[in-house]
Amino acid sequence: MRVDLFDFELPEDRIALRPAEPRDSARMLAVDPGAASPFTDTFVRDLPSFLRPGDVVVVNDTRVIPARLSGVRVRGDAVARIDVTLHKREAQDRWRAFVRPAKKLKVGERIRFGEASESMACFLASLDAEVVEKGEEGEVLLAFSFAGPALDEAIERHGRMPLPPYIASKRAEDAGDASDYQTLFARAPGAVAAPTASLHFTPGLVAAIEAAGASVARVTLHVGAGTFLPVKADDTSAHKMHAEHGIVTPETAAALNAARRAGGRIVCVGTTSLRILESVTDESGVVHADARDTSIFITPGYRFRAADVLLTNFHLPRSTLFMLVSAFSGRETMLAAYAHAIGGGYRFYSYGDACLLMRAPTPLEAAP
Repeated sequence: MRVDLFDFELPEDRIALRPAEPRDSARMLAVDPGAASPFTDTFVRDLPSFLRPGDVVVVNDTRVIPARLSGVRVRGDAVARIDVTLHKREAQDRWRAFVRPAKKLKVGERIRFGEASESMACFLASLDAEVVEKGEEGEVLLAFSFAGPALDEAIERHGRMPLPPYIASKRAEDAGDASDYQTLFARAPGAVAAPTASLHFTPGLVAAIEAAGASVARVTLHVGAGTFLPVKADDTSAHKMHAEHGIVTPETAAALNAARRAGGRIVCVGTTSLRILESVTDESGVVHADARDTSIFITPGYRFRAADVLLTNFHLPRSTLFMLVSAFSGRETMLAAYAHAIGGGYRFYSYGDACLLMRAPTPLEAAP
């Protein structure tokens, strides 16, 4: 289907550069495509009032790592700065990454990360990586000089928090982002972008959810930097999704299946939780425990198997995530919801406000 069907205009001043304080004070637009009045303006702290006893709220427990690295490539007397954003771990010593500039970087060359001395050509040999493969759009496969926990420690030491481009282009990353860009549930290191819907959660909100008779379950999807890549194709069929690694444990699968049998709903917090659950749920709606890569691409016409309700932030125009929410609640509904949010002063993107989406009553046909 045509990518331009998912376009909209967003004023620059709607892009949030800092999160709401406290986190659950962010605004929340409830969207129910089956209701006579489909939009309700509320706050994230009001989420429990939309839940029913027996519902399961599913969060992503991935932890963001400092995935942005700066280094140099030395070729004879020529030294070039290289900026790297890790996006998917392939082995104990290997990461796929986006690099800039990538055009002149060759397979077999080494990039050195560390503290610079007075001479750019003399870097402390603290962390080296070799370019093993080159792909499209600046993607490379890097083999690091360390592996396992030693590599993790080196990345923690030399890396910076990978703020999304629409924030990083407007202000520098600072100490506050180390906590602001991490969720309450963060446990499993591996994400290079936050599952941003969970950024709104506080211990008080979790307690209120449980007091409402719902429960909280965890899945893992290590969010990759590919989530911020623009869709450059004119048609969605020509767009390639980057794979991300996800885990659904036997305990979580059992809890979700039991809730479904008892009439409870699966409430996904974020598109990341939704994508991994849809990847491990069969056509009859049974959730299976699994650990796998997923490159699922959800567009209108998709028949949802797991998710009944979705809490998510507001997404970029022409993005795969806006296509996903259009599949969930309807493209026309979501375009109208975003117009309502823009007119009402909602804050957009990773540090912005949220919307609570009810699934469209019937599967929606694909757009042209």
